[in-house]
Amino acid sequence: MQKNQNPTEDQLHKIPLRITDTTLRDAHQSLWATRMRTDDMLRIIDVIDNVGYYSLECWGGATFDVCLRFLRENPWERLRLIKAKAKNTPLQMLLRGQNLVGYRNYADDVVDRFVALACENGIDIFRVFDALNDTRNLESAIKAVKRHGGHAQGTLCYTISPVHTIEKYVKYAKEQKDLGIDSLCIKDMAGILSPIGAERLVKALIKELDIPIQLHCHASSGMAMATYVEGVRAGAGAIDCAISSMAGFSSQPPVETMAAIFAETNYSAGLDIDALEKVAKYFDELTPSRRQTSASQQFIDPGILIHQIPGGMISNFRSQLEMQNALDKLPDVLAEVAQVREDLGYPPLVTPTSQIVGTQAVMNIISGERYKIIPNEVKDYARGMYGRPPAKISEKYLKKFLGDEKPIDYRPADKIKPMLPNATEGIDAKLIEHEEDIISYIILPEPALQFFKWRALPPEQRSETPADLEIKKMKQEISEEQVTVPAVEPENVTAPAPQGISLPANFQGVAKELLEKIEGLSLEELIFRKGEFTLAVRASSAVSMPVVQSPKPVQPIAITPPPAIRATMEQPAVSVPATTKTEYKKTINAPLVGTFYTSPGPGKPKFVNEGDKVKKGDKICTVEAMKLFNEIAAPVDCKIIKFLVTDGTVVQKDTPLVAIEEI
Repeated sequence: MQKNQNPTEDQLHKIPLRITDTTLRDAHQSLWATRMRTDDMLRIIDVIDNVGYYSLECWGGATFDVCLRFLRENPWERLRLIKAKAKNTPLQMLLRGQNLVGYRNYADDVVDRFVALACENGIDIFRVFDALNDTRNLESAIKAVKRHGGHAQGTLCYTISPVHTIEKYVKYAKEQKDLGIDSLCIKDMAGILSPIGAERLVKALIKELDIPIQLHCHASSGMAMATYVEGVRAGAGAIDCAISSMAGFSSQPPVETMAAIFAETNYSAGLDIDALEKVAKYFDELTPSRRQTSASQQFIDPGILIHQIPGGMISNFRSQLEMQNALDKLPDVLAEVAQVREDLGYPPLVTPTSQIVGTQAVMNIISGERYKIIPNEVKDYARGMYGRPPAKISEKYLKKFLGDEKPIDYRPADKIKPMLPNATEGIDAKLIEHEEDIISYIILPEPALQFFKWRALPPEQRSETPADLEIKKMKQEISEEQVTVPAVEPENVTAPAPQGISLPANFQGVAKELLEKIEGLSLEELIFRKGEFTLAVRASSAVSMPVVQSPKPVQPIAITPPPAIRATMEQPAVSVPATTKTEYKKTINAPLVGTFYTSPGPGKPKFVNEGDKVKKGDKICTVEAMKLFNEIAAPVDCKIIKFLVTDGTVVQKDTPLVAIEEI
């Protein structure tokens, strides 16, 4: 990107607009819960590469975790395959500063090596951000990007609060410029940056800095397209868009629309319209088999201006509440998000703070009491382990979160010892195929080990991936719940079509035929209701395409995970049905749906053993839910009689976990 030398209005109109395409990362993270497969990308990447984009955002964010945990894919291999086919367009990733692609801070040696390997495997541009805009958490990553030859794009995580002013954002930007960033992105992850706000902020940044400015907005509130127009006219030289069939709602604005708007000016991006049409059609046909819900989504969510849940979080937020059997409490939870955010010092809501604030809000609503359950991550946030909160947390809440403990006043990573020297302890050397596997294991140990174990099996012995099981479950639920036709023949249905939907003349016959072949249909659906009758009609136009094989054959390998973790991997997670029946008089029950551990997490020592006597407030066990670990404390002075479920078991809300005897 060229440097903006404080361009005049006339000069601005002569600078071609640069467009970054987010379809292969943020768009499907926002709309499909990140379930796009590598093969999905490879079948269309050559067309995308010829559109004329400034860059392709295709890596980072949640894609790394989902590749390992749900898709059983190697994220590094994905990057290599995309780079091999995308010859014309720079590849871009989203890097969470000291968190890399994980959910906590890692040692500086891991940050440097991750960036080096990302450069080697194909990343050209690194958008580096910190959820709290704490420049200390960006320093190591930005310096590593510069050291290894990448383009370092700094980031302002945009939010609205009493403490977030234009002056504060300019201060953050100057600090990042001092670290050597090449460009700066205004990251509006919730879609709350207004057109006037964009104009004022961009102008203020251009006045103080001589680096290019890029805008990243989500379409959630409906303001993004107007925000882009005003931001570009104020001097921003680049914007983020997604292909139209993957745009809108919690994704980015559509590239075709933005290209058409700016084509009437000297900002024209000069994109290949024919190529865009092919890409849009491809993802339109792919959507039914990848989207994680069959329900239609609200196009505009004005509530985003209050709760500020970002695009990447909103799709997961609903599924997390559904997992807790509390989807009906969504309005209450969204209102609680705003309150928790205020209590925690107004952090911008982006990974990992969006998970921290969102999960605490869920806990507050599910438990019926504010801060009755406080996840470890919330306590670490209050300690300062994620960075410096934008506003000081009140003593009242610090006391509730930490007791008499005081927050730290140094860079969180300063006290983290180098991780690389001992990274492979407890792992069979045959486990490692590439150096990248070591980095994956350090950042996401449990999902990485699960992937390594699955990868080691001969192809014919591999179980279905979690993502495949999700699709199968959805099809089964739809088949059972929506295709049951009580005492009504399909050809007699005369329910009017929903407004705006055009039906074929022979609709009744088509409907009957589709119902008879329901197992082979894709998930796109229209629902017609007449009395108790429900008829699901699915579009069956999904394109069948050959699977692109990896050029590197996967060799079977032996795996020996560390003993403490191995036990939790031998058997798949067992789900315990919700029940309050037990032979014991007093028990500690699960406060929410999650995975039970007798320790702070897999592979860690137990808090207590059966027969131990504990004081009220002592930690007894953990229930992991929504990526956070929730420690359960003794409600009274008591003796631990028996653990009623085993480690790694998925438990329902109110399931008895531990039998105790009050003393």
